[in-house]
Amino acid sequence: MRHRVKGKKLGRPTEHRMLMLRNLVTDLMEHGKVVTTIARAKELKRLADKVITKGKQQDKVKAIRDVLAIVTRKDIAYKVVNEIAPKYANRNGGYTRLLHYDFRKGDAAPTAIVMLVEPDVKETAEEQSQEQ
Repeated sequence: MRHRVKGKKLGRPTEHRMLMLRNLVTDLMEHGKVVTTIARAKELKRLADKVITKGKQQDKVKAIRDVLAIVTRKDIAYKVVNEIAPKYANRNGGYTRLLHYDFRKGDAAPTAIVMLVEPDVKETAEEQSQEQ
């Protein structure tokens, strides 16, 4: 039975799998999109949404600490807390998008693009009109 089992093993030991996912999240936050296999992309999407949610906390010091527990670089953690998370202040989850892409040349593995969703344009336009 598969009760209470979350996530995939991705054919790797636990430490290797977690470090690989942490590196993928760091690259996603740095570049805005990542191309990887579909299985990795699904796990990456789960973890990236959690990182952005942790970055939205009111206490900035705690938010940076929580993000640094997953992201491998301090400058990217600051970027998540100060730039990325405030864009999604009015959004409750669903910060990333998974698009099926192509097949990898070497082994024909199906790949996908994981990208950050653009913040809602309507809400930002309304906020700008209220400021004026």
